[in-house]
Amino acid sequence: MRAQFIRITGRVQGVYFRSGAQKKARELHIAGWVRNTKEGSVEIHAEGEAQALKKLKEWCHTGPPSAIVESVVAKGVEAKGYELFEILE
Repeated sequence: MRAQFIRITGRVQGVYFRSGAQKKARELHIAGWVRNTKEGSVEIHAEGEAQALKKLKEWCHTGPPSAIVESVVAKGVEAKGYELFEILE
């Protein structure tokens, strides 16, 4: 089990990015969370198999149809043992 923290910038709020990320994460059997930041970006903490994390990161480069992604930065972090993937407010 690996974990990544991913920050996505661009037009990523108000375009269903969080719900799209949740759907993709659940398809890939990834646990963790996604949230909006006050600065206008989206942050994801994702835990799962390396290949699944890679696919989620690839999805983040495009996001949902209305998103305009400027950057995706990911770094390895410690796994917390989440069981579900949730949207945080």
